[in-house]
Amino acid sequence: MKEKQISKAVIKRLPRYRRYLRELQKKGIEKISSKDLSKLIGYTASQIRQDLNNFGGFGQQGYGYSVNYLYEEIGNILGLDKDYRLVVVGYGRLGQAMASYIYKNEKNFHIKGIFDVKEIIQDVEFKDAQILTCGSLANFVKQENIDIAVITVPAEKAQIVADTVSRAGIKAIWNFTAVDLELPDDVAVENVHVSDSLHALTYYMQEARSGEEER
Repeated sequence: MKEKQISKAVIKRLPRYRRYLRELQKKGIEKISSKDLSKLIGYTASQIRQDLNNFGGFGQQGYGYSVNYLYEEIGNILGLDKDYRLVVVGYGRLGQAMASYIYKNEKNFHIKGIFDVKEIIQDVEFKDAQILTCGSLANFVKQENIDIAVITVPAEKAQIVADTVSRAGIKAIWNFTAVDLELPDDVAVENVHVSDSLHALTYYMQEARSGEEER
């Protein structure tokens, strides 16, 4: 039997559900209906039920959803019941910011090495990880069984770094460069193009202003 394909749009919504469920946990709320969850998140109750039904539903008619159970199950679906070993490649301001964010906020993701494209690096460390040159990147990935590479290098270096880590065995890349990487189909890539989000924001801003002028 062919495994059911879940759309990328559904997967993109799961972390948002989990984030709101975490806030409900902090408030001590134990159960919630799809209607009330809809009011919090902004998706329709029907959309929420459809999304969760892709994975078995998790709710009970007349009761709603157990906040703790749903939070844990969405985490399991996303693979957050496991630990992951990371390298950060590119240690400019963005690389430093991402390394700090991961260290402080993502307990399942462990930075094992940080690399920079500079040929000479001063004696610098981040927590327990020394900053190394990219010349040792491939061997480090193999020896340390790295799962994920976070790439924040300049655009002209992005594909080279991606090729290096993928050939070394990495199957997941979090890409913060302005380049759409070309990689084998078995390498998962999540692109974060910051300028795309900023440019979309200016469109929505203009749309909102236009609506105000028409009133």
